[in-house]
Amino acid sequence: MDWEKLMSATRRKDMHGDSGPPLNAGGDRTEIERDYDRVLFSTPVRRLADKTQVFPLEKNDSVRTRLTHSHEVSNIARSIGVALSHREGSKFCSGGFQRDLPSILATIGLAHDIGNPPFGHQGEYAIGDWFKKNGETVFKFLDCDHVSLPTDVKERMRLDFEKFEGNAQALRVLTKLQIMNDNFGLNLSCGALAALMKYPVTSEQQDKSNIATKKFGCFHSELDVVEDVWKETELRKGLRHPLTFLMEASDDIAYSVLDVEDAVKKGLVSYRDMISYLEFGANGEHETDAAIKDVCKRAHAQHKKHKEAKLSPNEVNDLSTQMFRVFAIGKMVSAVIEAFLDRQSDIENGTLKEDLIAVSSAALLCQKLKDFAFENAYKHRSVLELELEGHKVIHSIMDMLWPAIVNRGDPQKEAKGHTGTPFEKYAYGRISENYRRVFESPNEDLPLGYRRCQLLADMISGMTDSFALSFERELRELRC
Repeated sequence: MDWEKLMSATRRKDMHGDSGPPLNAGGDRTEIERDYDRVLFSTPVRRLADKTQVFPLEKNDSVRTRLTHSHEVSNIARSIGVALSHREGSKFCSGGFQRDLPSILATIGLAHDIGNPPFGHQGEYAIGDWFKKNGETVFKFLDCDHVSLPTDVKERMRLDFEKFEGNAQALRVLTKLQIMNDNFGLNLSCGALAALMKYPVTSEQQDKSNIATKKFGCFHSELDVVEDVWKETELRKGLRHPLTFLMEASDDIAYSVLDVEDAVKKGLVSYRDMISYLEFGANGEHETDAAIKDVCKRAHAQHKKHKEAKLSPNEVNDLSTQMFRVFAIGKMVSAVIEAFLDRQSDIENGTLKEDLIAVSSAALLCQKLKDFAFENAYKHRSVLELELEGHKVIHSIMDMLWPAIVNRGDPQKEAKGHTGTPFEKYAYGRISENYRRVFESPNEDLPLGYRRCQLLADMISGMTDSFALSFERELRELRC
């Protein structure tokens, strides 16, 4: 791999000769640094403040939302980039890498969940489940005589929605849905877009035996974007950008540690519960893993100091968990950096089939924290109840919006407006204007039926948790 190409600051607008005069002429930021700012100031990032990380509709401000999670992933990724760019003997400690490596990692860390729907991963499942249940109706266009498509493309178009993927939606949000005054979205650099794609395949090409293909990273409608990005970075189908491994590891570090901390903050578990789980293996014997032993030893020392300071039990619990978080993140960040340097040739050759944290010295620490969170947070009754409520709400909204979208007709043939019922006209008008503009724009490459499905998925995935609840109630009360 050519790292100059992998870190390409070229934008798709430049590639298509539509860039105009440089916006940053004489500025002090590099193009890669500007990518981070473009993402940070975008509307979809702000919406993450009201999207579920683990606990839906959480009232406790100290418990994480999808936005705080994204900032933490971004910060961890940036820290890894800084460390690599100052590591003696590393290829990243010279040239523009010292500025751009931390910046590109911070950018993709901030943007990695930008396509996630409301109610966390349950929202993704709910969207896919609705399309599966209504497939005979919504996918009729694939069997029409006037839609002549190869079999694999038809399968892809169906799976794009039946297996709706927030990662693929993130690429769509950044490149198509954030309309400025053209069709290039936020027009991020090709290097950043390539690194953002955790799964560089389309929906019909998934292969769970490889970490890079166990899900999919782009919809059929964004293949033009991906082709531009791969051409510029010299990547290809199934071959990840090396920095994607670091972004994914940063995400693993963040949620493995911080979701447990949130469970402690909510009183679902205690500091002692967590430590006991880590210190003992499945057979009841003391854990021998070096990373776990080191983190627990350091956490014990701080816990003892907190108890001796005559703090309240709640304060001891909270502070001890916070210090555990510091030690655990520090241990995992160092382990990931070493694993990346050790396995860099495998990563660049495309032969590493596992995620980076799994081949690091902190693999067991990370996995046990994930297992603890799964048992004590993700499966908690309060979480499951709200996830089920979110599932019902999403299905209800989709049931009401679909006929409103269909009865809009073909925007290219019926440009005058909506021909449906007053309720359908109202519901269609409540869909975000930029999503409707993308849907109504001329597009000879995508069948009308596919674009209808996308409009529905775009609207749902762009909602926040609280907006979804209020919007569903609004439509339900107005429907005759």
